[in-house]
Amino acid sequence: MAPLRGAKRRKKAAAEKKAAMAAGAAGQGAVGGDWWDGFCMRMAGTLSAVEDAHRFESIFKMPRKTFNYVCSLVKDDMMVRASSYTFLDGSVLSLEDRVAVALRRLNSGGSLVTVGASCGVNHSTVSLITWRFVEAVEARAGQHLRWPDSDEMAMIKSKFEKIHGLPNCCGVVDTTHIIMCLSSAEPNCKVWLDHEKNYSMVLQAVIDPDMRFTDIVTGWPGSMKESSILNSSGLFKLCDKGSRLNGNTLKLSSDGSEVGEYIIGDAGYPLLPWLLTPYKENDLSDSKVEFNRRHSAASAVALKALARFKDTWKFLQGEMWRPDKHKLPRIIHVCCLLHNIVIDMEEDAAMDEARISDDHDANYRQQVCQLADEKAVNVRDKLSEHLINS
Repeated sequence: MAPLRGAKRRKKAAAEKKAAMAAGAAGQGAVGGDWWDGFCMRMAGTLSAVEDAHRFESIFKMPRKTFNYVCSLVKDDMMVRASSYTFLDGSVLSLEDRVAVALRRLNSGGSLVTVGASCGVNHSTVSLITWRFVEAVEARAGQHLRWPDSDEMAMIKSKFEKIHGLPNCCGVVDTTHIIMCLSSAEPNCKVWLDHEKNYSMVLQAVIDPDMRFTDIVTGWPGSMKESSILNSSGLFKLCDKGSRLNGNTLKLSSDGSEVGEYIIGDAGYPLLPWLLTPYKENDLSDSKVEFNRRHSAASAVALKALARFKDTWKFLQGEMWRPDKHKLPRIIHVCCLLHNIVIDMEEDAAMDEARISDDHDANYRQQVCQLADEKAVNVRDKLSEHLINS
């Protein structure tokens, strides 16, 4: 399409502005100007109508700029039926209103009734809007959660080495449990009962130094061990056949041998050539102690990322979910996408680690896997020697 010039450009700009103002006005109610003012006024008198960046972020768990970006992603899907969702007073929800309602449902942990009452809409409207939002984010935001390309991976490896002293490390893999409410009388309920006697669904994620998810798998029942979930994942299949973690190798100074790309995981995972776990035996040599120290420091990024994830999307702590094989995994996936979007859009926001706990699975004991690949044992030993001598 040729560039627009002169009067045509001005005419198009005026039309777009008019349309944007009309769409925004739909959710304004009695308050003019910014939709945010009108939304604040509807929240049962709990908020001031004065624009305040901190207040906005405390409600939606993201800065205004990121919120606007999310709105732009889902606009076409969320506004298919522009007049289908209304406030209790009959006025139509704007795009921003709809995204705001869905985010409140996902990040507040409140029930449909509670969220509806606070936003001035019926609880059934909250349910419909939230699911429409989940479908829209799932369809439009996939580019925010993918395996890094070679240039991105080079930056990830550089950060792990610079910050934690682990060269050629490509990420940290870990799991967390999403607690569900389930009656013991229901069929097949035991498969969802984890080793801490909670009904749960598991999320496995690979995490980069900036707490971004680069690979996830979810939907598996809480009774499965970390090692079993890994073995069932696409990550395992791709790494096992050499289609992933197949970039530049690290030449060791000690004997000239090479170590390929790898991720690290806790003691619940098997020791593999591309997945290095900590030493578990007693009376470790200095090189092994140093490896464990660096491994632990780097692994902390996954603990913080998962803790931040669950603290932000409190819907996943609501203990209200039954083991729906379709909806809950998709909602977890969308929350992972939103987690990454916040980091991608606001890099500084992801670095506020001081207030973030690393206890994402409170009261869950560490699982232990004894499986160790012979080649991987050699790789880890050589890397440990390299670390203490370099």
